Amino acid sequence: MTLRNDFTTIESWIKPQSRVLDLGCGDGTLLAQLKQSLDVHGYGLEINPTQMVECIKKGVNVIGQNMDENLANFKTDSFDMVVMTQALQAVHYPDQIIDEMLRIGKECIITFPNFAHWRCRFYLLTKGRMPVSKNLPYTWYNTPNIHLCTFKDFEALCHRKSLTILHRTVVDSHENDSIGAKLMPNLFGETAIYHITRHH
Repeated sequence: MTLRNDFTTIESWIKPQSRVLDLGCGDGTLLAQLKQSLDVHGYGLEINPTQMVECIKKGVNVIGQNMDENLANFKTDSFDMVVMTQALQAVHYPDQIIDEMLRIGKECIITFPNFAHWRCRFYLLTKGRMPVSKNLPYTWYNTPNIHLCTFKDFEALCHRKSLTILHRTVVDSHENDSIGAKLMPNLFGETAIYHITRHH
């Protein structure tokens, strides 16, 4: 199984035998890999019935629940790690979701597309329209992405909430951490991967 580069990064930040909750887990690929390589005890949250079936086929524990509505059924500190990949921009209240993630888990890992990437800026500058790309493939009127942000926006939110950023990496369109993305992440990084906690 060939893993996305962001999944490989996430795997490197999770300790063996951790309790992991994956919000918007899709077809369960990440949790299946973590179970195999790190012997994690994982649960996924997913609302798409087709994706839930794929999770079950992979032997992944999946709960049919919309993370936007309520996560109150999860006890405080019931997981070591809460993960949410490429979904922050699609939830109604990203700041509240982050609060809930850090209530349920001791740490969390979040990935999201960077709206300040140079291709987005160039698209707006030259076409005067909302960017459409591999990472942001929808048009403005049918997109599920309702809260697009940049690395700087996310870090400002972390600062406002007094959260600690344990690790941060950025990857380009090929999901490689290029030199440009490392030196000027807000301009050259297409996908952000953050590992954060409330505990200092």
